[in-house]
Parts: sequence; structure tokens; C-alpha cells
Amino acid sequence: MALFPAPILVDGATHSAQQFRMLVRDLSNGAEGITQGDDLKVSQLSTPGAGVQVADGSGIVRGRANTFQGSYAACNVGAATVEIAPTAGTPRSDMVILRVEDPDYEGTLNPADDEIAYFQVISNVSSAATAIPDGRTGIPLARIDIPASTATITNAMIIDLRKVANPRRERTLWTQFPASTSTAIGGTSSTYYNFSTAAGWNIPVPSWASTVKIRYDIGGLKLYNGAVFGDSSATFGASLALQAVGIDDNQSGARRYTQLMADTLTIPSAYRGTTQLLRARVRCFVGNAGSLVVDTASTLIADVQFEEAPR
Repeated sequence: MALFPAPILVDGATHSAQQFRMLVRDLSNGAEGITQGDDLKVSQLSTPGAGVQVADGSGIVRGRANTFQGSYAACNVGAATVEIAPTAGTPRSDMVILRVEDPDYEGTLNPADDEIAYFQVISNVSSAATAIPDGRTGIPLARIDIPASTATITNAMIIDLRKVANPRRERTLWTQFPASTSTAIGGTSSTYYNFSTAAGWNIPVPSWASTVKIRYDIGGLKLYNGAVFGDSSATFGASLALQAVGIDDNQSGARRYTQLMADTLTIPSAYRGTTQLLRARVRCFVGNAGSLVVDTASTLIADVQFEEAPR
């Protein structure tokens, strides 16, 4: 096949469906999947029964019948009901997919009368299947693991298989330099304390965020008065905290220490579109003899990356 003679949106030219499918492929970077994290989620019926519902939303489906078939943009408005057959005496796994069946490449559907994009159930797939088991054009939405002798589908049986075609990411580097020495933290109580002169950062959470990756570094942390035995963490909002990292230097005189922390946290729905405080904290355990502070020779750095994923 030769070069398309007229690029998309040239006045007076005629453009084929294939050209627009190739445009969809190009604009989606060749990726496929749902458009946003809450699109096309499969869940039980409002009254659980012999089927599931697919939420509204859109997605990109890459054509597999031909190298230059391009990609399809499909959209579902409102919840759609998909029937699931009951099981007999043995368990079964079914896969719910968004299927595109273009008669230019496969099948005999008539676009004037038939649904070219539709939700399809592939019955009796592997109980570990996460991808469509054959070469048909479509994207997987969910696997339904159905116990034996079961006709009612519940959320506990539904395994989410959706992927975001082009997930959004937002990364910001936050820095802080204490203007004075903080209140000393020591003792052996295992109680967390914040640094009094390091107030942290109020970080806006994107409305689409599903997870956040946080790297938190404390440079020039001052230790003195004896060996320090404890750990550090950081809180993000009222309910999230980074995995604690130990501090155990077994030294005595005044010295400087660099503490690194990192974690991946799942964003609660209540956080999305709000501002949440990220702040470091430390604690000391039984056996601790020293104290910790941050001061004008210290720096605090947070590398924060929000990411979108199915939710």
C-alpha cells in the first residue's frame, strides 16, 4: 500500500476509515486499554444475579487482523449489562472483553445494522488468564472466577484486568531548609515526633491519581549525645504513611546522617482533588541513648510522582 495521498483534514480530500484508525493509533501512541482509571469497570449487578455490569467510559482497541488496521476508539454511555452463564458441577472462569469486529478484516457484520463494538464473554478461560487467549481484536476488562453450581455473580468473583492506555503522571520535587534548630527528639518511647522546624509540604492530589510514589530524603540530619537507635517515616495526609526505615548508627559524638525513605501508596478516593500534608517523622526505641534534630545545615527533599491506574 502506498502513502495516503492526503493527510487528515485537508479540504476537498476524501479520507478512508483506515486513515482515521491510523490517526487513532498515532494519537494513542500505539497503546490500547481504557482511557481513564474509572472507565469500563466490571462489577456485580445492582441486585446480584446471572450477569455483570460494565460502567460507562471509553477505550482504545488496537486492530490485530492486519498490521495497518489501526486502532478503534470505543465509548460506552451508561452501564451495560452482560449475561454470564451459570456453572454446573465444576468451577469456571470467563473473561469479559470489549470486542471490535470490523467486517473489513473479519466476520460478516453489517455496520449499518450490527454492533461492531460490543461486550463479549469468552467462556472457560484459564483461571490465571489476564490477556485475551486468541488473536481477536479486543481488550480484556475482567475475569470472572465462578465457583461450581453458581448462577449469581458477586464482586468477590471479579478480577479487574483493565489497563489504562496512556496513564497520566505528575512528578514534582519539593525542598525545604529549616531556618532554625528543631526540638530534640530522643528517648525510648517508640513514639513518632515531627521535626518542629520542618513543617512539610501541602501537596495537591490530582483528581485522577490512583497511586503515589514518594522518595523522601533528609540530608544533614544531626545526631548527638550518644548512639541513636530508631527509625524514620513520613505521613501523607491523615491515613497514609511511608514504610519506616531504621536508624542505628552506634556512634557517640555529634555527627551528620543522611536518611532515605521511599514507598508506593494507594490514593484513597477521599484524597483525590484535595491537598494533603507530607511531613517527616522519627522515633527512638528502647536502647536509644542519643538525640536527633534538623537545623540550618539540614535539607529535606521529597520526590513525589502521582500515577493513574484502573480503579
